[in-house]
Amino acid sequence: MHCGRQLALEHPVEADMVGSVPESGNAAATATLKRYKSWFTDQKIPLGELLAKNSYVGRTFIQPSNRLRQLNVALKFSPILTNVKDKRIILIDDSIVRGNTVGPIIRLLRRAGAKEVHIRVASPP
Repeated sequence: MHCGRQLALEHPVEADMVGSVPESGNAAATATLKRYKSWFTDQKIPLGELLAKNSYVGRTFIQPSNRLRQLNVALKFSPILTNVKDKRIILIDDSIVRGNTVGPIIRLLRRAGAKEVHIRVASPP
């Protein structure tokens, strides 16, 4: 939770929606929103679901090839269009190991009509 607060403090951004990569980034997204609750409220930035997760697709980052990882990300996550289209988004995740998950997710969100996608990662580099 402290990492989410620190993200909001160090990297504020104007956005229309704050969300997380389900479910790994949920705690950090909630903490980020709490840390700047008054700022987000003044800016009217809600915390919402940006991606629906298909629970039947396994862990994407352990696939043997980059191509399989990207395909599994596309199968695992679907943008929630009403929360993504024409929106500036802050997307929060707990960590980035190789970047193989976040890259395809950004592309999914952009194809779904997101104006901007700002990534915040809760774990320190």
